[in-house]
Amino acid sequence: MLQEVYIIDDDESSLPVFKELFKNDVNYKFISVKSEQIDVALNNIPSLIIINEDAVQRDVVELCNQIRRDEDNTITPVIVVSSNANKTHRLSVLKESVEYYIKKPVDEEYLYHTIKNIGRLLSINRTISPLTGLPGNVQIHAELKKRITKREEFAVLYIDLDNFKAYNDVYGFLKGDQIIQFTANVIVSSIHSFFSEGGFVGHIGGDDFIAIAPYGDVENLCQTIIATFDKGVKKFFTDEDIKKGYIEVENRKGVIDQFPLTSISIGVVVAERDRFTNILEIGEVSTQVKHMSKSVPGSSYAIDRRKNKE
Repeated sequence: MLQEVYIIDDDESSLPVFKELFKNDVNYKFISVKSEQIDVALNNIPSLIIINEDAVQRDVVELCNQIRRDEDNTITPVIVVSSNANKTHRLSVLKESVEYYIKKPVDEEYLYHTIKNIGRLLSINRTISPLTGLPGNVQIHAELKKRITKREEFAVLYIDLDNFKAYNDVYGFLKGDQIIQFTANVIVSSIHSFFSEGGFVGHIGGDDFIAIAPYGDVENLCQTIIATFDKGVKKFFTDEDIKKGYIEVENRKGVIDQFPLTSISIGVVVAERDRFTNILEIGEVSTQVKHMSKSVPGSSYAIDRRKNKE
C-alpha cells in the first residue's frame, strides 16, 4: 500500500533528500508542504508527517499541537528533525505526542529505517479493528493457517449477534458500537479465563467475531460466553424493553415488527489433527454449524464434532 509522507518545510530543501533515500522503494510518496499550508496535509490525512524544524518559520510546538488537535490526524505519526539539542525544547515537542525527535546531523540509514518501521506498524494497525482493537481478517487467516500447518488440534468459534440490525435501528449506531465492544470484551475475558495460552480472538467485522482455542473444554467455554453476555447485555436496553422482552421496529411497509432482545450465537468447529487442509474447508463447515446455532431462539451454541474427512 502506498504510504504518503508529507514533508513540512518552507524552503523545500528536504524533499530531494527523502526522494533520493527512498528511490528504490515505490511504496513511499513524499510531498513537500510549507508550514503555512499545513491544512493541506491535514485534509489529505497522510500516513506520516515529517517536520524539518530548521526550515519552518512557525513555532514547531504550536505546529505539532495543531496537528494533534485535528480530529482526522490524532493518530498520524509525526517526526521532528531539528538541530536544536536543548533537552527542554525536545521534551516540549515530545509532549505534543510526537513519535520521534531526531537531532541533526541525521544519519540517513537511521532515518530510513525509522520511517520504514513506522510504515510497518501502520500496515499492521490497518489490519486491527479500530472499534475493538482486535486482529482483523489478515491476522485471522494467518492464525488459522499456522495451526493447520503445525497439525494442531484446536476449536474455532464463529460468534455473532442475533437481531443486531433491529437494535441499531431502534437505539442507533453509537449504542450498537457499544454492544460490539462489550461482546469483544466478553469473548476475550472468557478465552483468557479458560486458557492461559493458545487462545486467539479476532474481529471479522460488524457483529462477527472468531475465537480460536486449544482443543479442550469448548462446551463450558461457550456456556460461559453466553451466560456473561446475557447477563451484561441488558444494560444496553431500557427497562421497558427488558420487561417486554422485545423491541419494536417499523419495517419498510410501515408495519411494526417485534424482535427479541439481542442475543449471541456461537458455531463451533472442532479441528482435530489433519481434519482440514485449508481455511476454506473450515469456513464451509462453520457456515453449517452457525446456521444450526442461529436456528435456536435466544443465545445458543452448536458444536460440530465430526471426525476427519466425514
